[in-house]
Amino acid sequence: MGEGPGQAVSEPFVQGPRASAWPRRLKQGPSRMIAPRELEEWIIHEDDRLLAVDKPGDVVCHPSKHGPWSSLVGAVREHTGLAAVHLVFRLDRETSGVVVLAKDPAMARRLQMAMQERRVGKTYLALLTGEIFGEVTVDQPLGDDTASPVFMKSAVRPDGRPSLTRFLALSRGGGFTLARVTTGTGRKHQIRAHAQWLGHSVVGDKIYGPDARLYLDFIDRGWSPQLEAHLHLERQALHCSRIDLGPAGLPLAFAAPLPRDMRAFCGLHGLDASGADERDGPPEGGP
Repeated sequence: MGEGPGQAVSEPFVQGPRASAWPRRLKQGPSRMIAPRELEEWIIHEDDRLLAVDKPGDVVCHPSKHGPWSSLVGAVREHTGLAAVHLVFRLDRETSGVVVLAKDPAMARRLQMAMQERRVGKTYLALLTGEIFGEVTVDQPLGDDTASPVFMKSAVRPDGRPSLTRFLALSRGGGFTLARVTTGTGRKHQIRAHAQWLGHSVVGDKIYGPDARLYLDFIDRGWSPQLEAHLHLERQALHCSRIDLGPAGLPLAFAAPLPRDMRAFCGLHGLDASGADERDGPPEGGP
């Protein structure tokens, strides 16, 4: 599998059906259920029109068949007593951090339009394999990785859509980097795909790590010592640390500190995480 700047990254063709990002067959245990008290602890901000939470890295955003408390949207609906809430800024299941939900359609439309017009600031923290120095900008088009066994995987490809990601190294050590990440576009899996193309995949990324077939192994057999040896962390080490609605005309910014698992990884590998939670001005735009 080729990897690194200047060449597209894709998986070798694997015979057999391709898996979706979260397939229907779930053999890795029962669905993660949210307790009402948990949700209350995650809430960063709530008013009459908006709710922001610090989502853990094992919670799905969209409703599932396992009931309202099996997803963030369902749990928030139960918490608010509203018939519907609107997920404005979503995160993948294994990505932790700030998620914003609107309580009415008008606010949802306003923020969704602001997102399309790049008038919302979003900042991420990521643990990357290997060590990068300073700021690295990846300006590479992204599209579907049709050669991958994982149906939802993206890859750098010449006919893809323009995509821009900036990685700023905060700390390096032990063969890993803690980076602050901002984006200039909002493509599917953009940070993870660009990190893989750069040759510095997100730690714990089962799809964009050393081999996407590790993900197929995970959904068939669950987490194992063999996967840990390849991936180092049980989930992808990507965290949305801040969302700033100021550019959208709302004087609100929501922050979520580096989560416990990523902080522990930093400590184990000699990375200084003390600067990860600094709030030094508004972030650049990008989902």
